[in-house]
Amino acid sequence: METQRGESLDGHGPGELCEAGKRLYAEALRAGRIARADAEPVPCLIELSLLHADPDDSQWLRPVSPSIALNKLIHPIEQEIQQRRQHAIALADTFEPFMTINVPDPSATQAITVLEGLSLINATLDRVINECTEELLTIQPGSGRKPEVVQAGLRRVEPLLERGIRMRTLYQHTARHHSATMGYVERISPYGLEVRTLEEIIDRLIVVDRKVAFVPARSDRRVALELRHEGLVQYLVGVFEQFWLYGVPWHEEVPYTPSVEGIGGVQRSIAKLLVEGHVDEAIARRLGMNVRTCRAHIAKLAASLGSGSRAQLGYLIAQSGILERDD
Repeated sequence: METQRGESLDGHGPGELCEAGKRLYAEALRAGRIARADAEPVPCLIELSLLHADPDDSQWLRPVSPSIALNKLIHPIEQEIQQRRQHAIALADTFEPFMTINVPDPSATQAITVLEGLSLINATLDRVINECTEELLTIQPGSGRKPEVVQAGLRRVEPLLERGIRMRTLYQHTARHHSATMGYVERISPYGLEVRTLEEIIDRLIVVDRKVAFVPARSDRRVALELRHEGLVQYLVGVFEQFWLYGVPWHEEVPYTPSVEGIGGVQRSIAKLLVEGHVDEAIARRLGMNVRTCRAHIAKLAASLGSGSRAQLGYLIAQSGILERDD
């Protein structure tokens, strides 16, 4: 009995007649009545007033005529439709005086929109990306996004791939070792996604149909900018294309520069950023690695150059000439 009750409850939502309810209602109509015990596992029959108590015997239930039952169920729906229609007319009357006011060109007033909060940012991304008709360009910095973020990205782009939208994405080399990112790329690459990687790229960037661009406006990425100014968007497309030109295709090996005097390509990139005055956290973010890994590379760099302090390290980097050698 309990199993049947559970199955009937799972089979429909409020105000709906489940399959078991349909069968019992038909039996009740044919027989003129049905045992109360048989109807208990199917509460929708009582909720929808399709059965009522037999006045002569409380152990039985009698069916309500289908025409009467249908009219009782449809009547409140028709009332709601009528109320909504009247509400729509009232709204149209309210806004009619505003329609004659000259409004500035939206392209001029909404060239830059500030999006505050992850929920608004994600909702706007979902809407704009869903409207994509030709091309989606993205730059994803860091060593790899969290699995739940990767899944959200997959949810956004799969419908685009089904529509044949061209997609290109730039990651950093470190993303090649991130399991969630690897799974994401392997899953959708056969459908047309093109991926390249670089050692160092700019912050996150999303460009939709070369008409709308999204960039972060704060380091915690809880504030973003939606850009619709043609000049700004085209500039960012040019930045993307320049990075893309030097990117290494995902399925090709990264041509790491051979180490010179024990100093490899990654450490030379760190050395360059150190000389420019960047702190450890900024260097790690630029190169897509965590701060601990960055500091380990800095320690190896210091050991290779024989540096005993951070100040001395900068001097020795400049004196060593490692940044002047061809890659």
